[in-house]
Amino acid sequence: MEPVAVGLVGAGPWARMAHAPMLAKGPHTRLAGVWARRPEAAAELGAPVYGRIEELFDHCEAVAFCVPPDVQAELGVRAARAGKALLLEKPLAGSLDGARRLADAVAEAGVASQMVLTLRYAVQTRTFLARCGEIRPFGGHAANISGALLGDHPFATPWRLERGALLDVGPHVIDLLDAALGRVTGVRAHGDPFGWIGLLLEHEGGAVSEASLSMAAVGDLPPATFAVYGRTGNAVLLPFDDDPLDAVAEEFARTVRDGGGHPLDAAHGLRLQRVVADAEAQLRR
Repeated sequence: MEPVAVGLVGAGPWARMAHAPMLAKGPHTRLAGVWARRPEAAAELGAPVYGRIEELFDHCEAVAFCVPPDVQAELGVRAARAGKALLLEKPLAGSLDGARRLADAVAEAGVASQMVLTLRYAVQTRTFLARCGEIRPFGGHAANISGALLGDHPFATPWRLERGALLDVGPHVIDLLDAALGRVTGVRAHGDPFGWIGLLLEHEGGAVSEASLSMAAVGDLPPATFAVYGRTGNAVLLPFDDDPLDAVAEEFARTVRDGGGHPLDAAHGLRLQRVVADAEAQLRR
């Protein structure tokens, strides 16, 4: 398969750590260029730098986004209308309206889209989900605890400091519990977006799950944990020993070549955003 030429929008910490190396290493993709608010940061990523985003569009088949959610929502619409496939970060947007506009633009343009919900691409996650499908699950719990909002952590970025853990790690956790236990149909939320958040999720078929989220913890912290319990057994997500980003790039290339059809598309991102928006509204009450 000819490598897909992907333009990268954004040159922040996650672009440097993940997106640029992932797209550049091949063999399924090549980094065709970068556009960012800070050209000097873009120049460090080892690809041509374009002064206007339209110039980037002219030199790529697809666009990967590594920018704040509100910016992704705005520029993603422009990329979709330019006929480009989209590799999108979570959350889809900073607001439900923004997510809806982006998902609608993708649908109207008929372009391929795929979300970088990193947990879903790991071999261990796929083994976990296959096991969940065998045990007739009725409940589960998850915890995603870090100190990413503290001090000079590279992910203590303005949008995360403004909105807290729910908008950042919430989509990862909700998505995986949704895949393990059935489509989320309701959420109840309590706590503090900048301290500790508790979610109670209701799933199609009657299963219930609980999730704890925080990005304000200190000390040595375990990786995210997921466990599901069923009528015929249980399933626990094991720590990763592979790089999920390799699968992200390969699957995105195939999504582009096939013209779409990935399960983690913009429409799925919009569904996750609805759950997050409902939970955020409850936390503000």
